[in-house]
Amino acid sequence: MNAPDKPLAPAAPCELLIVGAGPAGMAAALAAAPSGARITLLDDNPVLGGQIWRDGPGAHLTPQALRMREALARCANVRLLCGTRVVSLAGSSALLLEDAKQGWVQPYDKLILCTGARELLLPFPGWTLPGVTGAGGLQALVKAGLPVAGERIVIAGSGPLLLVAADTARRAGAKVVRIAEQAGLPAVAGFAAQLLRWPGKATQALGLASARYRTSTCVVSAQGEGRVQSARLLHAGRETEIACDRVACGFGLVPNTELGQLLGCALVPAGGGAQALAVDSLQATSVAGIYAAGECTGVGGSERALAQGRIAGLAAIGDNTAAQRHHAERAHWQAFAGQLQRHFALAPSLKTLARPDTLVCRCEDVTQAALAGCGGWTEAKLHTRCGMGACQGRVCGAAANFLFGWTPPAPRPPLSPARIATLASPHTND
Repeated sequence: MNAPDKPLAPAAPCELLIVGAGPAGMAAALAAAPSGARITLLDDNPVLGGQIWRDGPGAHLTPQALRMREALARCANVRLLCGTRVVSLAGSSALLLEDAKQGWVQPYDKLILCTGARELLLPFPGWTLPGVTGAGGLQALVKAGLPVAGERIVIAGSGPLLLVAADTARRAGAKVVRIAEQAGLPAVAGFAAQLLRWPGKATQALGLASARYRTSTCVVSAQGEGRVQSARLLHAGRETEIACDRVACGFGLVPNTELGQLLGCALVPAGGGAQALAVDSLQATSVAGIYAAGECTGVGGSERALAQGRIAGLAAIGDNTAAQRHHAERAHWQAFAGQLQRHFALAPSLKTLARPDTLVCRCEDVTQAALAGCGGWTEAKLHTRCGMGACQGRVCGAAANFLFGWTPPAPRPPLSPARIATLASPHTND
């Protein structure tokens, strides 16, 4: 909560503001840039790429990611703001932003939300031990330079992200001793058969194949003194304990809709109890002048995000005809997203992983037993402080939605920790 080095900075003129510089945000900016519109593209990561194309000492970026980054650097009308986060709304058509040095109010004419998604983490005994992370979290740590060479790693959960995380760990020198997929063999085989419609994905899947992969398998618990030392897995009614140095669990992704909700954008079901930002054929939300693209509109991978980003960028500058040319591409990858959702749906049995003494809200040390008697979020917050810690319900909210069917808590500003001087700016009360 340190004070900034200087007062709130005046914002540069901005006709189109894009929040999130992953594949969707980068594609939107590149699609809109030839119009000459003054564009600002921001992301809270230190460099462009978002979570899918996260950079770092241990990262291996795709050629496409590098080409798009270089193309954006050549766009004189695109202002890149990395290491910048959205704190709150700041009146009509303006957001309160903050970077490492200062905060400021950024007005805009049009807005594209490309806020991505976060991992769904389900509680189980031992999930708070040091060395237990999300599957995507493991990827991010390795790309950031975490040394894992020689470590034994168990990866569990659901979806293709498990294989991608395992590949990232292996490339860094780790030994992946088990990949535990909760979906059954018929579901996984059915998904694999459908990949013939997306040859590139089929080739990628073959490259990620592993002899350590098991279907109908879920993590039961993690054990260790001071940090994780083993994991117990359940397969066909039988538990097996595997010695390991890390456990990475990911049960899918949850769209980041908080900023969109603050702006008044409508939501739609996104599978598994999650919600996503509702958009029309031109990626427009229910609020005039605000568009959305990528995982915040539903989880579907980088190709879908790229197609949606191009449509949103073109529609935001008024070129609806050009935007419509990408509809077939989007539909192609939307079908892939549908297959993911169908074949890797979470089994109801995962709701029984947490025991009465298992923490669900790790920020406030709230157990499953303490929440089991509550009727919803309001009661849980009043009686247990669940969701009132550092993550503000982003982790336990999605878990409680899956476990109890509770609607996640409505977002409240600030959306992220901010300096007192930034929050106290008179512009934030306009």
